[in-house]
Amino acid sequence: QVQLVESGGGTVRSGGSLSFSCAASGFIFSMYHMGWFRQAPGKEREFVAQVGSDGVVFYANSVKGRFITSRDNANKTVYLQMNSLKPEDTAVYYCEARYAPNSYWGQGIQVTVLS
Repeated sequence: QVQLVESGGGTVRSGGSLSFSCAASGFIFSMYHMGWFRQAPGKEREFVAQVGSDGVVFYANSVKGRFITSRDNANKTVYLQMNSLKPEDTAVYYCEARYAPNSYWGQGIQVTVLS
């Protein structure tokens, strides 16, 4: 019954923008930290951004100043706006809901940035 359904992503040229939304159901959304991770081929999944249940946002250094994450508790949705995209941002992006010891994941969507 727990679901995290991602929408968005796609393919853009270097310098372009893309966005994601992640719609949640089946748990108390407002209690959970909501994060974004990405995984490129042959590499470990890495942290991108999160907005906590307390509203505090945190970004990986690699995306700081370019990406923005936000949450809408009324609509149980978390967003990721990605600007000034670089080829190094190419990866599959996943949303995550976390409230220890629980962790739930979205299905993942490809972002491809062409150089």
